[in-house]
Amino acid sequence: MTEKSNWVEYVLEDDVQKLPKRSSDQERKEHCLLSLTVKFSNCNGKRKVQYESSEPADFKVDEDGMVYAVRSFPLSSEHAKFLIYAQDKETQEKWQVAVKLSLKPTLPEDSVKESQQIEEIVFPRQVTKHNGHLQRQKRDWVIPPINLPENSRGPFPQELVRIRSDRDKNLSLRYSVTGPGADQPPTGIFIINPISGQLSVTKPLDRELIARFHLRAHAVDINGNQVENPIDIVINVIDMNDNRPEFLHQVWNGTVPEGSKPGTYVMTVTAIDADDPNALNGMLRYRILSQAPSTPSPNMFTINNETGDIITVAAGLDREKVQQYTLIIQATDMEGNPTYGLSNTATAVITVTDVNDNPPEFTAMTFYGEVPENRVDVIVANLTVTDKDQPHTPAWNAAYRISGGDPTGRFAIQTDPNSNDGLVTVVKPIDFETNRMFVLTVAAENQVPLAKGIQHPPQSTATVSVTVIDVNENPYFAPNPKIIRQEEGLHAGTMLTTFTAQDPDRYMQQNIRYTKLSDPANWLKIDPVNGQITTIAVLDRESPNVKNNIYNATFLASDNGIPPMSGTGTLQIYLLDINDNAPQVLPQEAETCETPDPNSINITALDYDIDPNAGPFAFDLPLSPATIKRNWTITRLNGDFAQLNLKIKFLEAGIYEVPIIITDSGNPPKSNMSILRVKVCQCDSNGDCTDVDRIVGAGLGTGAIIAILLCIIILLILVLMFVVWMKRRDKERQAKQLLIDPEDDVRDNILKYDEEGGGEEDQDYDLSQLQQPDTVEPDAIKPVGIRRLDERPIHAEPQYPVRSAAPHPGDIGDFINEGLKAADNDPTAPPYDSLLVFDYEGSGSTAGSLSSLNSSSSGGEQDYDYLNDWGPRFKKLADMYGGGDE
Repeated sequence: MTEKSNWVEYVLEDDVQKLPKRSSDQERKEHCLLSLTVKFSNCNGKRKVQYESSEPADFKVDEDGMVYAVRSFPLSSEHAKFLIYAQDKETQEKWQVAVKLSLKPTLPEDSVKESQQIEEIVFPRQVTKHNGHLQRQKRDWVIPPINLPENSRGPFPQELVRIRSDRDKNLSLRYSVTGPGADQPPTGIFIINPISGQLSVTKPLDRELIARFHLRAHAVDINGNQVENPIDIVINVIDMNDNRPEFLHQVWNGTVPEGSKPGTYVMTVTAIDADDPNALNGMLRYRILSQAPSTPSPNMFTINNETGDIITVAAGLDREKVQQYTLIIQATDMEGNPTYGLSNTATAVITVTDVNDNPPEFTAMTFYGEVPENRVDVIVANLTVTDKDQPHTPAWNAAYRISGGDPTGRFAIQTDPNSNDGLVTVVKPIDFETNRMFVLTVAAENQVPLAKGIQHPPQSTATVSVTVIDVNENPYFAPNPKIIRQEEGLHAGTMLTTFTAQDPDRYMQQNIRYTKLSDPANWLKIDPVNGQITTIAVLDRESPNVKNNIYNATFLASDNGIPPMSGTGTLQIYLLDINDNAPQVLPQEAETCETPDPNSINITALDYDIDPNAGPFAFDLPLSPATIKRNWTITRLNGDFAQLNLKIKFLEAGIYEVPIIITDSGNPPKSNMSILRVKVCQCDSNGDCTDVDRIVGAGLGTGAIIAILLCIIILLILVLMFVVWMKRRDKERQAKQLLIDPEDDVRDNILKYDEEGGGEEDQDYDLSQLQQPDTVEPDAIKPVGIRRLDERPIHAEPQYPVRSAAPHPGDIGDFINEGLKAADNDPTAPPYDSLLVFDYEGSGSTAGSLSSLNSSSSGGEQDYDYLNDWGPRFKKLADMYGGGDE
């Protein structure tokens, strides 16, 4: 690999600074923007060369050799120097060139020269005709892109290039540009002089908004005809470091297990920069500014400056000492250059998670508890432990077990999920008389095993001393139930057995007394002291209280302890059968025909005793009366059944009582004479009764007839009670009418109804009720002073039409119209909106009118003293009108 070096010196004229002309020379000298091209010539022009600047913070070299300043920087009058490196990508051969920069004062004539030296872009030649054929000439060059720094200070408009056509010598042309930034949004950024073709920018550019503009230049004549093909102009916006890095989150949260080894990954923080990510302006570097707390080391973590990965670099993470670390992370562009780079910060919160590095430890070596005997599900002792790990996690939760002292499994330990305590519980009853104390060995460990490398033992052990408390227990009968065998028929006062109970409390001096708890047949009694059971009645195996030959009686044993306790025992007496029940005929009623053929009666015996005191049975007929054996005969079929038949050829129909002697097989045997009611009837060929007597016999019995009569009597009583109730109800209704309160009696009260009547809403009349009295009593015969106010005055009354009692429906309308005309001509008729009276009852009244009693319209004097004679109901009227002048 070889290196070659050359020196190149560039003189920067201050108009390249793009500062306003009114700026002082010092301002123009302190800030400059550089744009130049470096090329290395060699024998082989096909080499791929990579360029690099020795001052990347100030100068950058593109792949085409274009060198430009990436920022504004002060430049003194002295020479500034930097190196540019070139390296062949294939052979790795290197070259370098030194660039010296100096300032040259700007003269007025230099500004004019530069304005005349603006780069021109000439439209390429078009296709021409040669010998009648179209021929296209090869372009001499490709228009390079225009590089324009963002955030330029102007002045604006700032000239960029001049577009010109070769035909402007012969034609008057007009130039224009199109595309985004010109005539398309954002419009007006680039403008062109239509005459001179000068392309200018009108405002500062922002690479973060638009990094490249693609314009097209056009040339037309004054008539708008295209004279040149459009050419493409590419304007690259050169990035400036004008954006700070921004973190995606201001606060980052991460976790790391305690005890992690150095190099353990924790989390990744990320920041972004709006500047060009391929340039130094967008290349970020991360670093940790501070760590809190700084124990056990101030540098517990480090960060990858390029990726933002945070890892541990020191051992000693212990959650029980430090549960959380807070890091201040800084991101700086310009590859972390502290002088020229822009920075921003964020916070990383790292939580140290718990691992099981601390086993549970008992707070005491021995725990004590006590439990009453025969009690279960009772908490005996509360075991407490301490664990430094995070509460309510598998590394903190304790699991308890009994490792010794409980061979029969009478205890269990449950963990309280809230306090993590161990609750020692009794799961099987404990007898004080057998075990008075237990010494348990218990162990506690976490739900998850300890982390590797922990030197502590995985579990902690302790002892639990449990004392059993003696309590008064129930006496118990043994055996229970107790079974004895006895023959039935024992007389009262016979001692059967001794049924005693035992007291399990051997260390308590207590007495037991006995009482009878259940004795269904009341056959037994028990001695309250010694428990002897004696009969007080005859034992009967055939009693309904005996089931399957066993009679059950229950007794109670009670001690005198505190509190007193009791227990029950059952005595089962298996009763042996004796022959104490005579057999009986079954069935007790039967029927047969008047003749021996074609049927007979089958009978059996019923004996409440059991073998050998029951069957086989012997059946026989008694000797008296003599008619029994003369009319009937009995034949034994087997040990349990016999057959009764007529001995004579014909027996008159009727009901006969046939005595039958039945003897069992007991020792000694027991016999009994039973009556069989036999109904003799006329039969058909099939042996069925056909006479009426059979129907009566099979009909209603005495009980049914009595039930029917009772129902009839009850029904008659109900009917009689209903009639009496109806009459009493009518009497109460009549009496209630006589007991009406005088205030509610309408006969001597003035009722006001407030009914005005008439009007448009009172026109729904029943026309069938319209009638006219045939005669009207003259008003002249009525005494003076007793006329009512609502009566008609004394005038000649008009003649209203008279309607028959049963008018034809067709003349109802005519009748109403005639009445209307008569009312209109009647001066005494009421107003229009009043009720017209068609059926007037008359002008006279034998009872007079109350309207004239001392009213304002009455001109006569009345004597009302007679009101005092009418009783207490008229007392108030007498006081009002009978007072004279008062």
